[in-house]
Amino acid sequence: MQTNSIPIFKEYYRSPLGIIEIKADSESVLSVLFANSWKGPEIDEDPAPADTGNEITADCRQQLTEYFEGKRQVFEIAFRQTGTLFQDKVWNALLDIPFGTTISYLELSRRIGNTKAIRAVGTTNGKNQLCIIVPCHRVIGANGSLVGYGGELWRKKWLLEHEARYGRGVQTLGGW
Repeated sequence: MQTNSIPIFKEYYRSPLGIIEIKADSESVLSVLFANSWKGPEIDEDPAPADTGNEITADCRQQLTEYFEGKRQVFEIAFRQTGTLFQDKVWNALLDIPFGTTISYLELSRRIGNTKAIRAVGTTNGKNQLCIIVPCHRVIGANGSLVGYGGELWRKKWLLEHEARYGRGVQTLGGW
């Protein structure tokens, strides 16, 4: 697939949560999405896709493997997503949420300096194309409930429990 004559590379990664599609150009990861979720690409459950990955997608796959093995808490890859200045502000604020912790959508709107933008913050969080890398799964409801995740709520729960286990030694998170 090509956009504006810039080659886009694509690779599929079999994670503990299902297949993840990784897209990149020659410089940055552009998207990391769970396949067959309401937000991700539709593919066969057991695909034999002709990966057209590159060194960027391979590095992303390796870092995802380390994350799922509990060996990585911070991603060190070049990534890029296109958005408005507001969206960029929200996505950058997500990067400041430490591994193994959560914040509410209200807290996220506070962190970007606009508590009245809580709905726009939620919408922008949902438009994140770099799941796990830009940790939108770490944002929860003000009452501690799991709400809104493009990769489906069961995956959000798994990711939060995974991070709690490796980040703080907690086995499971209650209430979900």
